[in-house]
Amino acid sequence: MSTENGTYQPEDDLDDTFEQDLRDMLRDGPSLSDAAATIQSGTSANRSGSSNNGSGEENDQPQSTEKPAVRTAAPSSVPPVAQPVATMPTAQTTSIGKPMTGIGGTAVANTPVPGQTTDQVSTSVIAKAKLDSLKSWSISTYKCTRQLVQEKLGKASRTVDLQLEAQIEVLRDTQRKYGNIMKLARALTNHFYQVVQTQRSLGDAFGELAQKSTELSEEFSYNAETQKSLCTNGETLLGALTFFTSSVSTLCNKTMEDTLLTVKQYESARIEYDAYRADLESLQLAPKDATTQARLHDARVKYEGQKERFDKLRQDVAVKLRFLEENKVKVMHKQLLLFHNAISAYFSGNQQALDATLKQFNIRPKAGNEVKPSFLEQ
Repeated sequence: MSTENGTYQPEDDLDDTFEQDLRDMLRDGPSLSDAAATIQSGTSANRSGSSNNGSGEENDQPQSTEKPAVRTAAPSSVPPVAQPVATMPTAQTTSIGKPMTGIGGTAVANTPVPGQTTDQVSTSVIAKAKLDSLKSWSISTYKCTRQLVQEKLGKASRTVDLQLEAQIEVLRDTQRKYGNIMKLARALTNHFYQVVQTQRSLGDAFGELAQKSTELSEEFSYNAETQKSLCTNGETLLGALTFFTSSVSTLCNKTMEDTLLTVKQYESARIEYDAYRADLESLQLAPKDATTQARLHDARVKYEGQKERFDKLRQDVAVKLRFLEENKVKVMHKQLLLFHNAISAYFSGNQQALDATLKQFNIRPKAGNEVKPSFLEQ
């Protein structure tokens, strides 16, 4: 842009001046539309004034008194406004295509804010990770379901460890049988508890009649003492039966169940391993193009990962089965000896042998009329 004395003023300087005026307008102006109209009218006036100066030089008219006005037209064209303006609600741009700035020069439209950009990126990454996880889970579930169905139909091969499979079947059969023993032992304990309670009530009734009936006082007293003695021995036997039932329940429902949980994980890993193995074998028979090679490499990586997981779980199952067998022998040897000695001593009427049996296994019989100590006594 040329002035009347022939000097050139760059348009970038005018743009900077325009943006500075625009910032002042946004900070002090009453509204966006009025301020924009004022800025545009001042710019046009500036340009018209410079064009008139050019035409005046051609007509040889003196323009010395108008030179200061031409040089200061752009900064003085915006009148000051005293009222403040609120934050811009929508995105706006200037007449030269640059985005507007708000109070203090901060961007208000089409300019990313650092905090918002980080949140948006984090949300996008989390959503993408969830989609990838869902996709991977869907593919894996489809492959495992297909492998399982094909095994049921006899159209797919499966990996079998004959020795380990036999041990797993033995464990499941053992758990069922031990569960039956636990159920019967619990039923025996409940029934015998009712017998003991009946004997106690009968002994109390005999004792009451011994005091009221003078003719049969001696006979009622003998029977009352006998029922009370049987009740005492019955409570001792109840303690042994309860301990036996609790130990078998722990072995059956916790120790064996923990091993069977590892067996279920092993079987699931076996299905996944066979599914990825079948995919790898099918890709190895496919034509060797670039796409197939990439898929083959990806399938081989997944196959190796599943094989490593399958081998680890198989080893864990073998170790747990061995430890379970050793623990089962120790526990049941102790419990069966307790059960035999307690039953034999009770029904033979040997109270000393019954007490010695419970003392041997550190079992404290709980009397039916025993009162629980208070927290001060404890």
